[in-house]
Amino acid sequence: MSEKQIRVGVVMGSDSDWEKINGVAKALDEFNVGYEIHVMSAHRTPEKVLDYASTAKSRGLGVVIAAAGGAAHLAGVIASHTTLPVIGIPVKTDMMGGLDSLLSTVQMPGDVPVATVGTGSGGARNAGILAVQILATADPALAEALVEFKQKLVEKIAAKDAAFQAKLQ
Repeated sequence: MSEKQIRVGVVMGSDSDWEKINGVAKALDEFNVGYEIHVMSAHRTPEKVLDYASTAKSRGLGVVIAAAGGAAHLAGVIASHTTLPVIGIPVKTDMMGGLDSLLSTVQMPGDVPVATVGTGSGGARNAGILAVQILATADPALAEALVEFKQKLVEKIAAKDAAFQAKLQ
């Protein structure tokens, strides 16, 4: 983390989730977006979650990303206490490989939306990029950085295709 303005809150149900979701921080770092990271539990520290969620906007956050496994209620509880966009990262578990977490995160009742990404490292990275995209709707510099990012993806795939085509010959 750095000294930049904190714009994204990242919360996880357990410190052991960090190794599974640290791609979110790497994605935010690529766009120079400041973030904070905390461990809290929807079930074990409900008052802390309530306080965090209900004060997130007034503390300057624009998006909250919540990662949890198993019952995975963290994102939903946060969404119920803030008007900010909430992105849920379902953390892979031993029991069902993350399907349990995915279903717990994505199956929110009407009127309490949680944007949910996939399990695994791609999901964590996508959560960070989605947070950047949300912030970019009101930040022209971030919007331009996303345009450049997308162009680099095009160039990266074009280079891979050219290398593959060369192997075929």
